[in-house]
This record gives sequence, C-alpha cells and structure tokens, in this order.
Amino acid sequence: MILFLAGTSDARELAIAIQEAGFPILASVVTVSAAKSLQEAGINTRMGRLTAADMIGLIRYKRIQAIVDASHPFAEEASKNALQAAESANVPYIRYERELQQYDDGKLIIVRDYEAAAKLAAEKRGVIMLTTGSKTLEIFAKELAGLENTRFIARMLPRIDNLEKCAALGIEQKNIVAMQGPFSKELNKALYIHYGVTLMITKESGKAGSVDEKIDAALECGIETILIARPAIQYQNLYRSFAGVLNHLQTRLTIE
Repeated sequence: MILFLAGTSDARELAIAIQEAGFPILASVVTVSAAKSLQEAGINTRMGRLTAADMIGLIRYKRIQAIVDASHPFAEEASKNALQAAESANVPYIRYERELQQYDDGKLIIVRDYEAAAKLAAEKRGVIMLTTGSKTLEIFAKELAGLENTRFIARMLPRIDNLEKCAALGIEQKNIVAMQGPFSKELNKALYIHYGVTLMITKESGKAGSVDEKIDAALECGIETILIARPAIQYQNLYRSFAGVLNHLQTRLTIE
C-alpha cells in the first residue's frame, strides 16, 4: 500500500494512475472537498493533518511500502514530516511536484517568502490584491490593513471560516473576493480592472495551480506582481511527471 499525500488539483489524477497501475493507495488530505473528490474516484481516503509520528504509525499499521508526496508546493511542514517519517520507518519517499514556470517581465518581482512579500507590498502601497488564500492572511493584514493610501483586497475560497478570519483581522466585506476557482485569464483581468488593482501578490504553485492565468492577466494590464518562490526543501526522488513517479514505484516495489 502507498501512503499518498494529496494537496493539489493534479494529485487526484496521479493517485488514480498509481492505483490503476496496481498499487493500493491510502490518500491523506486536509479538506472535505479534496476527500470527496478522491473518494468519488474510488481512492481510499483519510482526512486530517499528519505529524511525522502519525505517518510512522500508519506505515507500521497499514504496512505502507512507500510515501508519495503530492502535497502542495507550499505545504512545507507536510513534506518535511513525510521525509522524516520515511527515513525513520525505512520506506522510500517519492516527491511529485509541478514544473516551475519561467517568467521574464520587468513588472514581476520574485521574493523568498510571505513576510518579504508583505513588507514589499507595504512599501509600494496602492490597490493590492492578495491571491495566496487565507492560510497566511494574518501576515499581510498585519502589514497592509489600515495602511495609508492603500486598499488591501483578499481573494480566497468562499468558506465561512475564511470570512470569520477576515472579520477578525478587520478586513471589510467590500475588500473580500470570495470565489471558487479555477479563474481564467479573462476573469482575472476583469477582477483587476474592476477593483483598480495596482499590485497583485501570488505564489509559485505551478501551471496546474492556475498561477499563469493570474500573472499573465496582471502583466497584460500593466500591473506589478509579487511572486512568492517555493520553499527550498531538499526532496528525495523528485519527479515532475506522473511517468517518473510510476516508473520509480514499478521498478522499486512489489505489488502486494
């Protein structure tokens, strides 16, 4: 059995491909929507965050043969826990991650982390649209909320807990865009124009994460963009394609 950490839109298709290759899967996700999507595809799924100790326990109890980490590129803690668990339990660790995109434009600024992005945005001011979700909203609200000559617009999933977080941070309803993606380039452009955005903040989550549509739309509108780089993690057995992951499993493991 494979312990499969799913955290991206393309992870579902990889899980299906692995299972169709004959390897039973236990998928681990952190959201109800992700669990439902995998279960509808016939994938055995559990929900909730896992510590390294939790993973080690699952490896022993479920006789896990390998960990396939297809978590989000910014789920740094999940990947580090998986690496630690695989080493401790002496099972292979395989990482699947989307291709890095290449951009070449003077209005695109790449920064190392959320904190650097928030501080740079505070220096630039203007109408700022944050498209990195709600998880790190506090970092940006601390720097931008109430800042003079600045309108801070938060774009996120339409969930009750997200709206409650905005209220707690003092982000007004008129500055919340609660919508479920994916967003086309045209819709991104329409939102930027509607709000008069002068600065957009996003993260390098890969083509399947629709970052291209965000950035291309912003650059076509002449909007300066801050791109947060992926965390620098020393992965083992890193593959950018489904074929690489499948080949690794098929050549190294025996189907039980």
